Parts: sequence; structure tokens; C-alpha cells
Amino acid sequence: MLLRPAAMCLLLLALAPLTAAAQPPRADVAQALLAAYPDFLARVDGNDLVWKDGTRMPIDDGAGPKKPNALLERPDIKDMFADPYPVGETGIPPGLDVDPGRARYMPLFEKMYGSCRAREVTARLVDVVWLPTRSAARIKFSKVNGAAAALQRVSDELDKLPDRFVRYLKPTQGTYNCRPIAGTKRLSAHGLGIAIDIASSQSNYWFWAKPDAAGRIPYKNRIPWEIVNVFERHGFVWGGKWYHYDTMHFEYRPELVKTGHSVGR
Repeated sequence: MLLRPAAMCLLLLALAPLTAAAQPPRADVAQALLAAYPDFLARVDGNDLVWKDGTRMPIDDGAGPKKPNALLERPDIKDMFADPYPVGETGIPPGLDVDPGRARYMPLFEKMYGSCRAREVTARLVDVVWLPTRSAARIKFSKVNGAAAALQRVSDELDKLPDRFVRYLKPTQGTYNCRPIAGTKRLSAHGLGIAIDIASSQSNYWFWAKPDAAGRIPYKNRIPWEIVNVFERHGFVWGGKWYHYDTMHFEYRPELVKTGHSVGR
């Protein structure tokens, strides 16, 4: 039976979501992943991220562009790069729902850092001395991918900043914690041992803010660029560059800093 043109168009529209094809990853995304995690990742083969143990993970799930909530709840590897992370003294205030680095494809990270629910992460935690001459507190951080070593370098640099910066840095609000993100069922990056929250007394969090008349979250921040710059130099992203901001939060995500741009999307 032949279909009229109008009917054929409707049929094609109905089938489109079922036939959406995964796209090859951007070259900079593929190279950033391989450069950031050389201990684990071997190569990119078409749409697959290939691990050194032979495991394959699809980079693009073929679902097409996703709305902001879907980027957080059902991301693929590609979606972690949907909003380029703006390295340097730029990117704030972020645009509406621009959250560079907030999306995490957890199968990727749990394969590297372990599952905290299965008690795999704690065996990979080591001590980092936080602000050696001003605090000398010992905090736990994952040694995987050189994350703890990177945080120690951050700590050593921050320790040399003038006294006026110390109030932003201590006491810390913690590192490893096997917990979901507040108000969600998604595991926090703290559950991987790759995130640190600095002093909450000088920080701002979108959840504490009252939306304006248009329903938008007013941006607030007190963390100085001098602190942010040190973290970014060593592979950390800052939650202050998220529309849903968390200015005390820093997270080891070298794959995003390596593909960082001077401006957002």
C-alpha cells in the first residue's frame, strides 16, 4: 500500500527517535579523555571508548540533544562535554542551566575510582596534608589518576597565598563521603573521593538562594579568583561556574580542564 506524502512524513517523524544514530565523538573530547586517564583508557574506536582491559563504553548513546535535567539524570560520555568548561577568570555568572562539569557518566568514574557502595573507594584513599603551615589537617582523597597528588599540589600553592585568603580555605567541609547529591538519588563526586568542599562560611549554594520573579536563580559568589586559578591549574573544576552553583566545591576532572575554553557555549 502506498502512503500519501503527508502520511509518510508522519511515519518518518514517529520513527526518528528509534533510528537516531550515535555520532562519532569530537576529536578534542576523545583526546582529552585519553590524555586525562592514560592508566585506564587505550583508544577511541568509532563511537566506543576502549579501556586497556578491553571494556568498551559507548560515547554517544544516540538519544540526541537532551534537556538539562536529562543531562544530569541520564548522561552519556559525550554529554559531560555539552557545556565546555570555561578555564580562567571567565564564565561567571553562568547562563541559564549552563552547568559545565556537573554531568557525570558514573559507569566511567566508578570503573576507575570504584563504587563507594561496594566499599571499593576507601582502599584507594590516601592522606593529603591541607595547608601544611596553616592547618596541617589530613584529609582523604583518591590516589587514582593522580588525584591526591594533584590536590596536594593545590594545597601547597594555596598555603603560600597571603593571609587574607585563609578564611576561604579552612576548615574544609570534607572530601570523601559516600552520599547522594542533596535532593537526588545521584551519587556525589565526594563518593568517588575526587571532590573537596572548602570553607562554607564564605561560600554560596544555589539551593540556599531564593529565585527571582522570573524563576531564575540569582548568582552569588565570594571565592576569589586566586583560589580558583590554583585549583584549575591542577585539573579541578569549580562549582562556582555552574548555573546551579556550589562555590565551595572543587572536583578533579582533568578531562574537562584539558578541553576548557575561554568562553562558555
